Amino acid sequence: MQIASWHVAKQIQTTKPHVAVLLPTSGMFPVAMTAIWSLGKTVVPLNYLLTKEEILYIIEDSGVDLVITVGAMLDMIGGLPEGVKTIKLDEMSFTGIPPVRRAVQSGDDMLAALLYTSGTSGKPKGVMLTASNLNTNIEQCIHKTGFSKKDIFVGLLPQFHSFGFTVTTLLPSVIGAKTVYMARFNPRKVLELLRTHRPTIILAIPSMYNAILNTKSATAEDFQSLRLMGSGGEALPDAVHKGYMEKFNVPICEGYGLTETSPVTNWLMPNENKHGSVGKPVQGLLQRIVGEDGVELSSCEDGEILMRGPNVMKGYFNMPEETSEVFDDQGFFKTGDMGHIDDEGFLYITGRIKEMLIIGGENVFPREIEEALTDHEDVLAAGVVGRQDDSRGEVAVAFIEWKEGALFDEQKLRSWCRKKIAPFKVPRAIVVLSELPRNPTGKILRRELMKLVVKETSS
Repeated sequence: MQIASWHVAKQIQTTKPHVAVLLPTSGMFPVAMTAIWSLGKTVVPLNYLLTKEEILYIIEDSGVDLVITVGAMLDMIGGLPEGVKTIKLDEMSFTGIPPVRRAVQSGDDMLAALLYTSGTSGKPKGVMLTASNLNTNIEQCIHKTGFSKKDIFVGLLPQFHSFGFTVTTLLPSVIGAKTVYMARFNPRKVLELLRTHRPTIILAIPSMYNAILNTKSATAEDFQSLRLMGSGGEALPDAVHKGYMEKFNVPICEGYGLTETSPVTNWLMPNENKHGSVGKPVQGLLQRIVGEDGVELSSCEDGEILMRGPNVMKGYFNMPEETSEVFDDQGFFKTGDMGHIDDEGFLYITGRIKEMLIIGGENVFPREIEEALTDHEDVLAAGVVGRQDDSRGEVAVAFIEWKEGALFDEQKLRSWCRKKIAPFKVPRAIVVLSELPRNPTGKILRRELMKLVVKETSS
């Protein structure tokens, strides 16, 4: 990798401080990343699954004039704007030996990465992560999980995503662990990788785990080499966790974090019998739960999750007002997520503040309704949003992916929900979609579901 990085660094000729990377999930990403850092520049990963307009926005906002990529990626997005130069790795030769040089040195406050949030609402924001932020989070993950060079990782997560960037790309590079990457997720091919390479670590989002769970050829033997199956990016449905325990006798360990926190903040370990929790915070991170007035709440009380620590971002790029809004006067980052901490220090996520529904004066989080729906054997995935209602303020509307070949009966499914949740939380309507709208990292796009609700209401 060092030889390849040296060759790439020789090609980087730009006075701009930021260099973008547009690559499929692969071993070439850490090559490009190392080359950029060797020159003291900032890595800007581009999400190749965004629209061309969204990619152009990130290029303009970050101020990059050079993109490290391959020809196929340029073809896929329809090219780059005039004036933006490219280095195409598939056209380079990586033969030869680089000169002896000292290891790259950078200050802790160096802006190492500019990661753009997935943009589930509005324009994406550039999250500024320093070398210290990233190095700290790697150390925190190692301390929490015991990752070592003896581990073998499976890299399923896109490397433009914070989880894939830090935990399945940068971390294995730092500790010298083998990583097997997959450019495009395919559940059957994941099983082939498990059988061939016998990895010890697999990290994925719940929708990926769900797809693997529903692959007929999967057996318990496929998962025996794994010592840790980590889940993040979105809430882990209880049905998926139960499915792996019942079918394969392996636990999925749910974690938590945000792009703004480099990203890992919490991780439940296999020996911790706290299903439903995302675990205790990583070393050196302070977490507190506050009410609407900003006052810290007692244990087991729901409120907004705040955190402060060395892995928390420097701020949003060129957005000082937005940055100041997400930090309180004590320097705690406001996550926008709701949850509570139990008496033993384990964190439980309730939902997003902005996603909260108010039904008949009661606060209701979509996650609770989604859990009830996905617990049904024929519901593959669910997304819940609110619809204005004259009598109750809001009512829940559910959109689901239904198992192929199963007979859908909305009333029976609503009756099923009544056995799981309070009657006022039961969806007023349940709509079957062939596929729920998701962002490139697999999160359900509630704003797209809201558009469907508005369309249904106006028709």
